[in-house]
Amino acid sequence: MPDSTPTTFGRLEPSRWPGQRLGLPDEGRGSVGRVGRRFLAIAVDWAAAILIALAFAPYSSTLHSWLTLGIFVLMQIVFIPTIGGSVGHRVAGLRIVPISGGWVGLWRPIVRTVLLAIVVPVLVWDSDQRGFHDKIAGTVLIRA
Repeated sequence: MPDSTPTTFGRLEPSRWPGQRLGLPDEGRGSVGRVGRRFLAIAVDWAAAILIALAFAPYSSTLHSWLTLGIFVLMQIVFIPTIGGSVGHRVAGLRIVPISGGWVGLWRPIVRTVLLAIVVPVLVWDSDQRGFHDKIAGTVLIRA
């Protein structure tokens, strides 16, 4: 009888719950952060970036738009390695950890945030609810 274990990435069985293939629990602390918490986190971060940018440029200006994006990116890159996630992540009870364990380091937040800023990779998810930006950076967003 042939072995039914998938041998290629494209043939992996979908997870029964987000994070199952990563060894994460279905619910509670350490489980994959769900969509509602993610939306709350990004809303908090974006609102903070808008408010900070207002100190430097009028809301309706092109400069304000670019400053907002730049401040958002900077907050992600600074706070992910220092407090385990952005301010929005922490407010929503989330944190970012590397799949391999240990400290997230410096390069993962940069790669993850650049991909997050171009939006499209965020819209591509797998059955573990990890966006392409998290897959490339080797991270997962979990409940704290």
